[in-house]
Amino acid sequence: MNILVINGSPKGTGSNTWKLTTAFLEGIKQSLSETGVAAEIEELQVNRLDINPCLGCFSCWNKTPGQCCIQDDMQQVISRLLWADLTIWSFPLYYYTVPGGLKNLIDRQLPMVLPFMVENESGRGNGSHPSRYDMSGKKTVVISTCGFYTAEGNYDGIYSLFDHEYGKNQYTAIFCGQGELFRVPEVSARTNEYLSYVNQAGQEYARGGISQQTQSKLDQLLFPKETFEAWADASWGIDPETSAKESDTLIFTRQIAALYQKDSYPGKDLVLEMCYTDVNECYQILLGKEGSKVYTDHSLTATTRIETPVTVWRSIAAGEIRGDEAMMQQLYKVKGDFNLMLNWDHYFGSAAPKAAPSAHTESSQKETNMSILLIPWIVLWAAAAIDRHWGCLASITACALIPLFFYQNKKTIYDILTGTLVTGVSIAILSGAPVGLMLPLSYLAFGVMWLFSCFVKIPLTAHYSKNGYGGEDALKNPLFMKTNRILTMLWGILYLFTTVFTWFFMKTSYSSLTGLINSVLPVFMGIFTVWFQKWYPAKVARGD
Repeated sequence: MNILVINGSPKGTGSNTWKLTTAFLEGIKQSLSETGVAAEIEELQVNRLDINPCLGCFSCWNKTPGQCCIQDDMQQVISRLLWADLTIWSFPLYYYTVPGGLKNLIDRQLPMVLPFMVENESGRGNGSHPSRYDMSGKKTVVISTCGFYTAEGNYDGIYSLFDHEYGKNQYTAIFCGQGELFRVPEVSARTNEYLSYVNQAGQEYARGGISQQTQSKLDQLLFPKETFEAWADASWGIDPETSAKESDTLIFTRQIAALYQKDSYPGKDLVLEMCYTDVNECYQILLGKEGSKVYTDHSLTATTRIETPVTVWRSIAAGEIRGDEAMMQQLYKVKGDFNLMLNWDHYFGSAAPKAAPSAHTESSQKETNMSILLIPWIVLWAAAAIDRHWGCLASITACALIPLFFYQNKKTIYDILTGTLVTGVSIAILSGAPVGLMLPLSYLAFGVMWLFSCFVKIPLTAHYSKNGYGGEDALKNPLFMKTNRILTMLWGILYLFTTVFTWFFMKTSYSSLTGLINSVLPVFMGIFTVWFQKWYPAKVARGD
């Protein structure tokens, strides 16, 4: 397949639209390579070509048919248009149509048609000219971004132009609003997500057509209208009240504030104080029910205060460094209410990578479930102490039911290990092993399993608590991992202690109450765990 890509942006490869075109083209190449179809690709950067305006002399019709009297790079363009099986037009929206240089190129296609009048079959307008060449079988894709919050209603001129040239619904169009965001590192999480949809569209196009599901994702706004327009207004760096020029740091702060999602309002106003230690500037962002507002007079009482070099926070926002890693390295400090940091993504959407684990990130994948791990052990400890026969049968039944949960939940190595260990202990007891020995050994096995996991890549608790902190992404968070490694160790120690206690308690007349009594300490440990998960990250954030 011969593919011609025409980049009509005056910015060349620095164009925002070019990012979409590159993603689409990569998708096509990926799909073609999988099917063994060879692709030859040529790119034409209009800003590097010498293409003069059409003179309207019609020499290409009556004096030198098919040949323009102007000697420049347009002859090369026409030869490539005739060569291509697929032509991709890439350009930003300029004043509701194509950029001037690209319009010259489009005008200069006149030698490609004959002068005779024919009926218009394009589905738009009246009258047309037949093609001088056989263009049947050729395909066209049009990709464009604009600076408005949406593409809808702003591409009438483009549709009209390409409908006339190729026919209505005879080409594929990808039009995206909020195009300026593709050059902004601070929102790269969202723009990269969109580019992945464009890549998917390229793959599907090469296989026959873009699916409705992918098209619906391409039609979605990058950010809500209110959020985007507030961000765009802030980017100009002009005080909305005095029209005075603002510092780059204040502009950056206003852009953070613009990304605030007012739907996340927690029921009371929050004040985020951004103190940039390297430039000695400090601003406050009020996060309220009706939206956000930046204060420069320090008149508010801060709920959460972030002390950071602006260079560090820009790097975090741009995705150059993870916020949690920067925190662990003590590159910035957080004082006051740490919940705002825990819920950063909830308040600011895709404003930055997580500065701390988010409790509101949802995952479309299966999630782990600690109940799958705990229930077989609880059944064994409670029931076997009361009745060795029926108790062990109940615990074996619980283990047998574990695989049923994996249809909806993601299994871990510890779920599998639990089934093996509990079944093994139950069979040993049914075979005549003393309950007074096997139950303490089961607590020992449980505790060793927890302690052993402290020394592997992912500690046991992290497998389960990640669900509330961003899913798999939480496992990349060093603060999350350290917090869970500590908690896993403490739980392991608790069950080693329980092993000793159970050994002695099983020798008393109250041995049947072992499971009940041994559940008391875990309750307090659970309360401690909930507290520690909030206290420890906040302690690290303060730099203590």
